Amino acid sequence: MNKAQPTNCNATSNVSASIPDAEGRNIVLYFYPKDATSGCTLEGQDFRDNYQAFVDANAVIYGVSKDSIESHEKFKAKQEFPFELISDEDGALCEAFGAWQLKSKNGEEKIGIVRSTFIIGTNGNILKSWDKVAVGGHVDEVLKVVKSL
Repeated sequence: MNKAQPTNCNATSNVSASIPDAEGRNIVLYFYPKDATSGCTLEGQDFRDNYQAFVDANAVIYGVSKDSIESHEKFKAKQEFPFELISDEDGALCEAFGAWQLKSKNGEEKIGIVRSTFIIGTNGNILKSWDKVAVGGHVDEVLKVVKSL
């Protein structure tokens, strides 16, 4: 996919997140498997800890999983995330971005969200993407790309 289809998504803080961004910012859209799990918490904390640098680089961050808004609100509050979390309960956004895939863990295969990140430009073009993300150092890499835009 080279271009994100325009869409509005339900997010925390009663926000309707627009893709592409209605305010002319680049979007960092990161997909993660589940609220309050170890890897997802660490990834969110890394984005939280670098939040101001993303804002300074004209980017907005959205985390996406299939968890409910209620679950997202608790996760966001507990971790003090300054960015919004999108609830994709029907999986449409995960499917559109190819984040809903067959995964293998401990020899067992199942369908789920593959940790992925996308940078979406102001015109909806996908400027950079990462698939099957390893958490350590990932946010630094994303920030480096966003700063170069």
